This record gives sequence, structure tokens and C-alpha cells, in this order.
Amino acid sequence: MGQNILVTGGAGYIGSHACKALAQADYIPVTLDNLSQGHREAVKWGPLIVGDLADDGLLEAILSEHQISGVMHFAAFASVGESMTDPGKYFRNNLVNSVRLLDAMVKTGVDKIILSSTCSTYGTPQFMPISEKHPQAPVNPYGESKLCVEKAMRWYSKLHGIRVAALRYFNAAGADPDAEIGEKHDPETHLIPLIIEAALGQRASVDVFGTDYPTPDGSAIRDYIHVTDLADAHLRTLKKLEESPDDLFLNLGTGTGYSVLEVIDMVEEVSGKRISRNLADRRPGDPAELVAATGLADKVLAWKPVVSDLRTIVETAMRWHGR
Repeated sequence: MGQNILVTGGAGYIGSHACKALAQADYIPVTLDNLSQGHREAVKWGPLIVGDLADDGLLEAILSEHQISGVMHFAAFASVGESMTDPGKYFRNNLVNSVRLLDAMVKTGVDKIILSSTCSTYGTPQFMPISEKHPQAPVNPYGESKLCVEKAMRWYSKLHGIRVAALRYFNAAGADPDAEIGEKHDPETHLIPLIIEAALGQRASVDVFGTDYPTPDGSAIRDYIHVTDLADAHLRTLKKLEESPDDLFLNLGTGTGYSVLEVIDMVEEVSGKRISRNLADRRPGDPAELVAATGLADKVLAWKPVVSDLRTIVETAMRWHGR
């Protein structure tokens, strides 16, 4: 049998896809999730422990009793808008609970952790595409909480010898090609599921926030990365940490951006349904464009996205939502 990997938030969207990738590579994913946002039915490839990162005793018991060799840390709140109205919720859960996890790792001798981080740590783009050398200056508590965890991890690496990696996602999208798991949030806030719900007749229209950006069609551009490619990057990162003591701080994106209107057009093409568009004002703080520079992940992990073209993202998401 393979090594046991603790996956916090493994019942959630990206965490469950990482669990599948781990199992396929002969690891045993041990999911810790309080099910506040995750789904019990998404845990298919290893044991589920229902519990919370705030429980120090539980963390230490899991790490010891399951002989955990490494951690993939997905458990976090991730709504930018909510973080602006309730910052304490984000710093308590994302930062304080991450420090609890790091402390438990030190006490039990677990020496590898991969953080699910975000391009929100960069803040307002100063240049495009955004590389790892871009200044990190978050403009919301969500991004700030993740940056604080990255900084804490650097110190735990330096002072306790923990091997750390932070993977800064751009826009996670798509679903498992086998349609075993997919994206399900309540309420749903992500663009592609919202458009698909409109195509399936589950909502009347889709809001397009901003049509006057300095982009070819006036709508905002984002870099969409398929969740299966994200899971593959986590697996490669784990293997890299097993081989090398070097800390890793990497962007995960495709280097290609699609506008909101282009995504709607693709969902219409794949579904054959006309989607009503509600043109609205820009949302405060939304940049015109967010696209990743991906060269470092390619160099360090030999990783390239292989299923992240927009059509595949939409087709896999449609299969999942259409079940």
C-alpha cells in the first residue's frame, strides 16, 4: 500500500479531485473535512474524518494514528466578497487554523505540506502575464489570509525543517472527465457553473459585470485552469517535495485568458442553448485581466495543462451538471 496523505478539505471541489489523483498514483488520501462546504459523497478514494482544523487534539491524533507522510491543505473559505464583510472569519479559518495544522505537523514529525493558495495574493496586476516575481499586495482579506499562510509556511520551513509548497491557482474550472465528481457550491458564485445553470434552465440569465473594460470585447478576461490539471500539479509537487528540500511557490494557470462573453459563447455552442445576458456595472476591485505566467511550474514540475482548453472545461462541467 502507498503512503497516507492528509487532505484537508478533501470533500470539496479541488480537494476531491486531488484525492482521485492521489489514489490513482497509489497514495491513500485521508480526508479531513467539517462538511460545511464539502460533500460526503465526493469522498470516494479513502477514509473520511468529519472534524475541524480548530481541534488540535484531533489533528495530532490523525497525523499520528494514520501515519501521515504529507499534507495537502485545501480547507479554507474562498469568497472575496464575503471576506470584505467578515474579515475575522477568514483570518480565523484560513490563517489561524493553518497555523494549528503546522504546529500539529511539527509535534508529530510530518514534514511536507502543499497549500492551496491563490493569485489573489498578487492584488491589482502591475504587469501581465503575472509571474511569481510579481509583488504580492492583496486587496481583500481573502488574499491577505492566504499570503499570511504562505509567510508562516516559509518560517516553519526555515525553523522546523518542514518542506513547503504554495500553489497559486488562477480560475479553477471544469469537472472530472469521468463525471464522478465536480463543482457544487451553495450559493454558486463561479462563472462557468452559473452559465451552465442558465443553459440547463435552472436560472433565467447570467450577469456580466462590466462591458467597458479595455479588452477586445469589453468584458473581463480570466485564466481558467481545469481542476484535473490542478490535481496533477499537486501530485507532481508532492513527488518533488519527497525528492528535494527546496520550498516551492508556483503559479498554476494556462497562460491564456478568455473573456466572460467568450465563456458564455462556448457554453452556448456546447449546449446548443441560448443564454440570456444581464449586462451590469463592473464590480469594485475586479481587474480587467488576470493571466498567469506558467514557465516556473513547467520548469520545476515538468507540468503543463493538458485538458484546460475552454471547450474541454465546458464539456466536462456540462456532463457533471447535467447528471
